[in-house]
Amino acid sequence: MITHDLRVIADAILDKKGQDVVSLDLRPVGTAITDYFMVCNADSTTQVAAIADNILKEAKEKLGLKPLRTQGMENNFWIIMDFGNIVVHIFMTQYREFYRLEDLWADAPKKTYKFRKMSDRKTKTDNGSESE
Repeated sequence: MITHDLRVIADAILDKKGQDVVSLDLRPVGTAITDYFMVCNADSTTQVAAIADNILKEAKEKLGLKPLRTQGMENNFWIIMDFGNIVVHIFMTQYREFYRLEDLWADAPKKTYKFRKMSDRKTKTDNGSESE
């Protein structure tokens, strides 16, 4: 389920102290290349890389997903991870402020994500029941 996928990615970002984590639902826009953007920022290239690495790890372990392609991992200023129906943008803070991606897609419904303690997280098991 897409909302679960978005939450797993958001948790992976927040676990590495990503800031201002939001998703944009691009489906109503109609001309978008994906269904959702997940956008966040960090204050250093080291932190941007750590967020990207954690997304890769968590998406593979919890969702069985690997990105179709990635861009920007060589410099860690702005990393884009394309999972098909979700495209993740991890910015250095000043790059997010400069490009203002959310303003370009201002018509898209926006959801903000906050950190959740591990004890508050639930995942679906193979049989459809929820577990920690």
